[in-house]
Amino acid sequence: MYKMLKNVSYNDDKTISEINDFVGKPFSIFERIKLGGIGSSKLLITKTDSIINNLLELDHNINYCNIEIRPKGIIIRFRSLLDTYALIIPYFKLKLFKGKSNEYSVYIDKYYIKVIAKKKGEHNFFKKILNLRISN
Repeated sequence: MYKMLKNVSYNDDKTISEINDFVGKPFSIFERIKLGGIGSSKLLITKTDSIINNLLELDHNINYCNIEIRPKGIIIRFRSLLDTYALIIPYFKLKLFKGKSNEYSVYIDKYYIKVIAKKKGEHNFFKKILNLRISN
């Protein structure tokens, strides 16, 4: 069983290899330009499952995340205390919903993160993820 939530604070070759196997290696500069960017802006987290929530409650900061598009999936990164965590989601397991007004929900198995997208570019970024999911 593959663990979808990983601590990526340290450059561990095994972790990097597992992530690359699951969602693909990062896009090249040319591919990033062709796609019009592969990273989201800072997104405000509004709600999460209990596992991620327990990590986020360790500090008392406002919780933000960002999303990176990879060839075979996405990576959602967020910080808790001094650590960075990544939720690795291949396209075939990704469930993405647009909820009330500007809220998007990203699900994989037992994990989920809900974020607010206020700007038009953020909405377009989620459309890009949906289009890539369909094409994969």
